[in-house]
Amino acid sequence: MSTIVRYFDHAATTAVKEEVLNEMLPYFVQNYGNASSLYSVGRKSKKALDEARIKVANVLNCNPKEIYFTSCGSESNNLAIKGFAYANKNLGTHIITSKIEHPSVLNTCKKLEEQGYRVTYLNVDKDGLIDLKELEDSITSSTILITIMIANNEIGTIQPIYEIAKIAKKHNIRFHTDAVQAAGTIKIDVQEMGIDMLSLSAHKFYGPKGMGALYVKNDINFEKIQDGGHQEKDKRAGTENIAGIVGLGKALELANNNIESYTNKMLDLREYYISEITKTIPNVKLNGHFERRLPGNANMSFVGVDAEGLLLKLDERGICASAGSACSSGSALPSHVLMAIGLDEKLAGSSLRITFGDENTIEDVKYLINSIKEIVEELRML
Repeated sequence: MSTIVRYFDHAATTAVKEEVLNEMLPYFVQNYGNASSLYSVGRKSKKALDEARIKVANVLNCNPKEIYFTSCGSESNNLAIKGFAYANKNLGTHIITSKIEHPSVLNTCKKLEEQGYRVTYLNVDKDGLIDLKELEDSITSSTILITIMIANNEIGTIQPIYEIAKIAKKHNIRFHTDAVQAAGTIKIDVQEMGIDMLSLSAHKFYGPKGMGALYVKNDINFEKIQDGGHQEKDKRAGTENIAGIVGLGKALELANNNIESYTNKMLDLREYYISEITKTIPNVKLNGHFERRLPGNANMSFVGVDAEGLLLKLDERGICASAGSACSSGSALPSHVLMAIGLDEKLAGSSLRITFGDENTIEDVKYLINSIKEIVEELRML
């Protein structure tokens, strides 16, 4: 008899919703035309492309012409940061980011450093928040870009985005944010929030994998980073993934329409989980800000327990969880995020990230809590 799978790793990826899949299916078989073709089958794809662009723009409160489709959040981050840096090198070569950004931001910045750019990596406090004074003090006459994520993928901490944007605007610096974890969970209005560029990825909000989007304010000059055709207003070469684009647009629209009820459900599950874990298991530490965090995120360290062993035993019980970012799971190094908030290697290595999603129930969470309690007791005895 197969074990029932209970999935608690929604920060890594989510299942495609049925409504999203149904909207995508015709573009695999029936409306399969290339959106660059002039005949009717191609025009249908072009129409779907335009409609999806409008859906994304409506959610973000921007002009559809400011939306560019990519293959994922990592590509969006690369295109935004490198594209802006290359196009504006004459204005300056200094970029400011934080030590807890996603690898697609940190490694992009490291690559730019190899090319002569200078990057400041801001510290974070024990809760994962940057210091706004340190941010402003780091600005120089050659600073051209600030790139800070809205919410962290490992610990869920939400940064003071409005305040960061105000500092950037005050100094005439552009502000890019990685919203991959936030989109579909937090209401995002790029105009109200003062965001100049924003990255997102469909598979984090019940859309297809391999599909991302990038918002770039219309007055920003940025270069393409791959050569080829003239798709996406000559900024992102390659035949458009129409089915994926349709799925992204539908998934983001659905998530935005249901964001309040979704957030409330995630908060209820998260608060119950954290409360029961801390009450029933000794020597547990919550990582990240207690209140300023994504509603479905609970990252906790279990003192004296190896996270890998915990994950394997949870998997035996049909529970899917994570020790950190899915993009870093192949690394033997401790989480750069947990180290940045002050954990030592041992405590960082005992961290379990639980991220709740739409299909989770309170019964699932009770099963999760009981399983963790039994496994932690077993591993600590060993």
